[in-house]
Amino acid sequence: MPETRTDPLPEETVDAVVIGGGAAGLNGALMLARSRRSVVVIDGGTPRNAPAEGVHGLLGLDGTPPAKLLRRGREEVRRYGGQLVTGEVTFAVPAALSADGDPRFAITLADGSLVKARRVLVATGLRDVLPGIPGLAPHWGRGVVHCPYCHGWEVRDEPIGVLAVGPASVHHALLFRQLTEDLVYFTRGIDLDEDTRARFDARGIRVIDTPVAEVQSDGNGITGVLLTDGHVVSRRVLAVVTTTLARVDGLDGLRLPMEDLPGGMGRRFVTGMAGTTEVPGVWVAGNATDLTAQVGASAAAGALAGAHINAHLATADTNAALAAASSVTHA
Repeated sequence: MPETRTDPLPEETVDAVVIGGGAAGLNGALMLARSRRSVVVIDGGTPRNAPAEGVHGLLGLDGTPPAKLLRRGREEVRRYGGQLVTGEVTFAVPAALSADGDPRFAITLADGSLVKARRVLVATGLRDVLPGIPGLAPHWGRGVVHCPYCHGWEVRDEPIGVLAVGPASVHHALLFRQLTEDLVYFTRGIDLDEDTRARFDARGIRVIDTPVAEVQSDGNGITGVLLTDGHVVSRRVLAVVTTTLARVDGLDGLRLPMEDLPGGMGRRFVTGMAGTTEVPGVWVAGNATDLTAQVGASAAAGALAGAHINAHLATADTNAALAAASSVTHA
């Protein structure tokens, strides 16, 4: 069942606002809440892995349905006093510094409500852009997969087709060849050199140069790929490298640096150690900065960022206390 409970936004300035309630955001919030920091997680409720039946490759939790994993994570954050708010961030900006120079941020939600925070963790994740092939998108996360580690075991020994989108698709094909002996590579007009063709031939990968017209299916899933010459190549699973774009809605006001990946493969937030950014007081963790991270890696990145934020706050708290004590001494 989807999460329906939402907490009220606090009126006072909180230690941290986490934008995004996936694995990275929740684990960051967990670390902060366990450090007795006031933390609010704002989540729109549209996780990237929602179509998947289970999270895979996560030690001890392999096969857990994504919704169940997130529900458990939300419960854990609340257990330590963290608050979770369902909503969309429409405007996030730096606010006036505190009297002692500590950063402040104002986060506005779609309903007009506002929360103020000392620090911000952006964990918005990413969105996948599929090639515009008719019939492809409805099967995303089921018969259409992108990651051999997330979905590979579940589609092993099936007739798999790889839809080329660029140079990365060659490596993609070799990874999926590990999972099935029946693999077809659709070039889709993208050049494939003779050396690569020879390597594919050696591994028993069939190459089809005829353009793809559409993906065909029945009530049970994908049945094949229709080519422009009228032939149908029977397939049950299609693998494709998606273009991955960090979710940026409502975040323009933070002026976070971004960069494009080579070959048009995606766009991400630029971060340093522990998710730090060039904007004082703002961290980024998970798929918004590491576009290839699986759930476990995203959660770990969120935990590291959360710990780093807490350490940053501890230093700021100590500096403020020292300044206050000095002012009393010299009064």
